[in-house]
Amino acid sequence: MAAPVPPFTHESAVQKVRLAEDGWNSRNPAKVSLAYSVDSQWRNRAEFATGREEIVAFLTRKWQKEQDYRLIKELWAFTGDRIAVRFAYEWHDDSGNWFRSYGNENWQFDAEGEMHHRYACINDLPIAESERKFHWPLGRRPDDHPGLSDLGL
Repeated sequence: MAAPVPPFTHESAVQKVRLAEDGWNSRNPAKVSLAYSVDSQWRNRAEFATGREEIVAFLTRKWQKEQDYRLIKELWAFTGDRIAVRFAYEWHDDSGNWFRSYGNENWQFDAEGEMHHRYACINDLPIAESERKFHWPLGRRPDDHPGLSDLGL
């Protein structure tokens, strides 16, 4: 099945969100960068990236810091060539301190379905390891694993 392109329907927006989640859960910066246009512009927290090379560098740093990263994304809204998502991910630092990071993203796509703008706002909540909710093996979230709303997040 081809990746969804604008204008989005509810079904294609949900599919686009899941494809993004799957990509990020791969923790493969080069693979993930291919979902973005060659001149894509990002704001992630207070960091800015332009283009795939900077995206790869950003994601490489991110996943070196955020170990055992597991992410769930959920569609919030969509229209035409834009999608808004909310997400949560769990990770730990190199000292074993666990966090759940909550955020929202606004995405805008070109006609080929590549994201050319991504704006992300994220907050980190320290959690005890016993408070973790994302327990699948590293990689793609299983289809039968609860989503954010199901988990009360």
